[in-house]
Amino acid sequence: MTLRIGCVGYGTGGRHFHTPFIDAATGCTLTGIVARAEKTVAQAKADWPAVPVFPSLAAMIAVGACDAVTITTPPHTRRALVLEAIEAGLHVIADKPFAPSEGAALDLDRAAQEAGIVLGVYQNRRFDSDLQTLASVLKDGALGEVWRIHSRMDFDDPATLEAGPTGGLLRDLGSHLVDQMIYLLGPVASVDCQMDHLDLPEGRTDASFTITLRHEGGAHSHINASKCNHLHLRELRAYGAKGSFTSQATDVQAQQLFAGERPADDPENWGYEPEANWPVLRVGHGDERLPAQQGRYHDYYAAFAKAVAGGTPPPVTAIEASRTIAVLDAARRSAEIGASVAL
Repeated sequence: MTLRIGCVGYGTGGRHFHTPFIDAATGCTLTGIVARAEKTVAQAKADWPAVPVFPSLAAMIAVGACDAVTITTPPHTRRALVLEAIEAGLHVIADKPFAPSEGAALDLDRAAQEAGIVLGVYQNRRFDSDLQTLASVLKDGALGEVWRIHSRMDFDDPATLEAGPTGGLLRDLGSHLVDQMIYLLGPVASVDCQMDHLDLPEGRTDASFTITLRHEGGAHSHINASKCNHLHLRELRAYGAKGSFTSQATDVQAQQLFAGERPADDPENWGYEPEANWPVLRVGHGDERLPAQQGRYHDYYAAFAKAVAGGTPPPVTAIEASRTIAVLDAARRSAEIGASVAL
């Protein structure tokens, strides 16, 4: 069975980070796009000439174009669209930030459970090349007991900072980076955060952050990100009882997408960091260059299709996403009061 998926929204997310990976994923096919602005509709038709474009989710539902939808519209519009899709009996993938609060996330999860719908959250950066390589190292026990992980994501990309009180970098890149650390190190016990702000016409906006997470298992992680400091660097460092792991990556999948490539065009060579950027493992026997794992955002969609077919949980559940939101809420509170916040 092939899962027919419609994409609701065709901004940067829909165009670059969803439709190409739906198209490339095993067990999935792109069967509809929802777009309204004349320029956006024209772009969607140019990119996907065989895929119908609809003016609204309701219009796409009315013709039975899909079995599932991805909601990738602006954050403040997502809740209503997720509920509309659930009420129509469609399975749903919601982009991050999934909901404005932990409680709102749990409400959406309950609605999906009651309707018998699979609701997943698109944390595609679990499928980054550098993160998958580090996950493999941790799984193999090469570092022994893991002490801490440092994660840095600086993009020189101020134009994509969502301005105003409902936007900000914490809910944007913070959603990814916190999810990655929970994925690698498990649940969080406490949070300490510092944030920097810009006063923009849309309102005061958090524009960079640094967060320390203490995980229930004893390890801790340290994450920071920016978009407005004219700096571009993606770095992962992990320390353990046996040594260390370091990686500086190029965000290779994003670079390929913005260069006009698609994963379905050359799946065997998609998402590989160049050898010069392979991570280094140091465990007392000299530096060892590790071949970088393949980055495969389309694996998220393939796993979602399997979940729908088999009645199993999606790759990132709403409950998991609600825990990430709880950490982000605690981070904001920590920055406000200047102290650690326990979960």
